[in-house]
Amino acid sequence: MALPPLALIILLAAGWTVMASRLDSPLVPSLGEIADELVELATSSSLWNNLEVTLTRVLLGFAAAFVVSVVLGIAMGRNKYIHRFFEPAVLLGLVTPGLVKALLCVIWFGISVVNPILAVALAAAPALIVNITQGVRQVDPQLHEMAHVYNFSTWTRLHRIWMPALAPSLFTGARLGIAMSWKVIVLVEIFGLASGVGYQLNLEFANHNVAGVLAWTVAFALVMSAIEYGVLQTLERRVSRWRKESSV
Repeated sequence: MALPPLALIILLAAGWTVMASRLDSPLVPSLGEIADELVELATSSSLWNNLEVTLTRVLLGFAAAFVVSVVLGIAMGRNKYIHRFFEPAVLLGLVTPGLVKALLCVIWFGISVVNPILAVALAAAPALIVNITQGVRQVDPQLHEMAHVYNFSTWTRLHRIWMPALAPSLFTGARLGIAMSWKVIVLVEIFGLASGVGYQLNLEFANHNVAGVLAWTVAFALVMSAIEYGVLQTLERRVSRWRKESSV
């Protein structure tokens, strides 16, 4: 239902309006000022060009993290020695702040294609690996026996057994990984790049334009919401449809 989210948005907008009118400060612009900035962005090429740049970086970094995480997560879930070997690195990746990852990538790689892609991959991979590893351990052992009896190839096992069985873990890990990716890519663009949403946020901040900062933030949030509700949840419903049908 769309009513609860809509009610939350209305409540937040009302609260912001009251706060802006009470404070009467340029640091807390009114909704009208933010809306004007948002309309100006939407009618210019700046918004779409920078969103395209940021989304491309996120998609490339997340794709790299996804491939590595699936292979490593399945291996860690199936083999205790591999799990013990990689576990410290995965835990280190989970607890290391995104700011540190962004700064190190900027320092080591500077303004290059590798910088944002690697930063996103490092941010997304740990959450994906943990969820995939846990998902592998919950797979029915009889599926492994069946694959062994019928001598399934590696591709057949991955396509017919692992991916369907791991779908819930994959989507949970993907949500966490993408959330971390957004945070890291903005930091990388702020500190070391000359394009993207993060760069524009830093530019508006340098110009002391709080309404511009909030307008870019709202635009970014709308894109993330579209990806969550329009892409991830749609894919999740389609992939998990067979589970619902089999339980009937």
